[in-house]
Amino acid sequence: MLALALAKIAQCIRALKTVPTEHIAPQLYTSVHRRTCSSVSAPRITTHYTIHPRDKDPRWEGIEMERFADEADVVIVGGGPAGLSAAIRLKQLANEHNKELRVCLVEKASQIGAHTLSGACLEPSALFELFPDCKERGAPLNTPVTEDVFSILTEKHRIPVPMLPGLPMRNHGNYIVRLGNFVRWLGEQAEELGVEMYPGYAAAEDVFERGMELHAKVTLFGEGCHGHLAKQLYKQFNLRENCEPQTYAIGLKELWTIDEKKWRPGRVEHSVGWPLDRNTYGGSFLYHLNEGEPLVALGFVVGLDYTNPYLSPFREFQRWKHHPFVARTLEGGHRIAYGARALNEGGLQSIPRLTFPGGLLIGCSPGFMNVPKIKGTHTAMKSGMLAAEAIFPKVTADSVDSETAGLHVPEYAEAFKNSWVWKELYSVRNIRPSFHNYFGLYGGMIYTGAFYWILRGKEPWTLKHCGLDANQLKPAKDCTPIEYPKPDGKISFDLLSSVALSGTNHEGDQPPHLTLKDDSIPVNRNLAIYDGPEQRFCPAGVYEYVPLETGDGMRLQINAQNCVHCKTCDIKDPSQNINWVVPEGGGGPAYNGM
Repeated sequence: MLALALAKIAQCIRALKTVPTEHIAPQLYTSVHRRTCSSVSAPRITTHYTIHPRDKDPRWEGIEMERFADEADVVIVGGGPAGLSAAIRLKQLANEHNKELRVCLVEKASQIGAHTLSGACLEPSALFELFPDCKERGAPLNTPVTEDVFSILTEKHRIPVPMLPGLPMRNHGNYIVRLGNFVRWLGEQAEELGVEMYPGYAAAEDVFERGMELHAKVTLFGEGCHGHLAKQLYKQFNLRENCEPQTYAIGLKELWTIDEKKWRPGRVEHSVGWPLDRNTYGGSFLYHLNEGEPLVALGFVVGLDYTNPYLSPFREFQRWKHHPFVARTLEGGHRIAYGARALNEGGLQSIPRLTFPGGLLIGCSPGFMNVPKIKGTHTAMKSGMLAAEAIFPKVTADSVDSETAGLHVPEYAEAFKNSWVWKELYSVRNIRPSFHNYFGLYGGMIYTGAFYWILRGKEPWTLKHCGLDANQLKPAKDCTPIEYPKPDGKISFDLLSSVALSGTNHEGDQPPHLTLKDDSIPVNRNLAIYDGPEQRFCPAGVYEYVPLETGDGMRLQINAQNCVHCKTCDIKDPSQNINWVVPEGGGGPAYNGM
């Protein structure tokens, strides 16, 4: 049985049973806003349970740990495209077979779609399978792609690249969407089918106070990239023993309203090259939406296997906007939203074992993104549908005991390997790792043209990645600092004003969700060797090195209030000392259609 803490539900149940106040240790709930970590004093124990288990904490000795429990047939963690598609498909199957099926979905965001961020250019294949009548149902497919533009940028110029049929970046037949709005629409379809939705409830062992347990025959984990629970499951069930380490990127995005004369609804623009050097993987997008106003979505993606600790993905993004080819669209416009998230880039080589007793991994949690397409919504949705179809006959079988059974469903992994998702990911498996060559970007592009466009990925070898992203940074002494221009406040902006546009907020009185395994490491290792890269790779200004009050050293300051839940810190920290854990439900960014 897998327990999911729904902290705020417990507050409702208190009307039935009063929990004495002494059952909560008040010293555990200190403010995390601008929490400081001194690395020169004796390391303090971080009080979160993942760092210091409560059965070893004397402050919890003798305290009652009872929680209320409820039971469902299927529990789904994560209200993104994968989780919602799984929930919808389960209820569709239940209706088709006249079966009673209780499906509960929990989502840590305050509302469905509030934590969703993507480009997004949607390939509609899985959507049309799930809802052939999706357009009649009002799916927000307002902007079919009408024009594809791909460029290699130099500092001042643009080299156009033709988008030939068959290339992964070609978007004929796709739709530009605001993925948060699309996910919200999926949530409405799920509710109509009878899925029990619980937004605003974080799924963890516990958050803030002992919450309700949800027990299920099968739990689907669709938390998104680098999920908090998934990374625990990888260790508990050794799910990554036969795959390569996952590799990631960080994606940063803004929404702008622009001069209507520059607006080209349906136009899709991608670029590689400047401002990144040839050995740093990344690129950009700029999409013209058709939603009643001259709106564009633009963003920048940087592979987290970069080596220079002085690189700042946020500042690279701001610098890119000043390229003449980009700035001409934005001049006279107005920025209205900002956000960031991590992306899985490992592809087929990095997919872990997908099933274990009582649970399945779906969506971006295990990593089904098609990297050269820069698309993962369609594959995430299909994985949720495959999971639903695999578990449905087992959870509804008459032979299954009504008590929680913890079913193992290896049929899901078999269905995945027989699906178009597997075939699609197999065909592009070598494109991302092909960039690890002397020529970098240009060598990778040549490989793509020679082996993907001509052979469609049928080459008889599979390339490997370079290992954990956290291990790729070089010492600062071996790298050249990057001088970034100051933002002009018109096209480029500072970090804190950007975070303000994300709507991010966390209640101050809760356990820290940005925890350190050892408080001495930030100064003694990260600052000493890598010049404190966490203050540059974080897209929200969470990590700062500030002088000690005594004036004889530095300390790490964690501004957890700013966290946009991208999890880049957990991925890229060269010491693997930062452990991102789920905060209280409802906290984090409040994206409006990102």
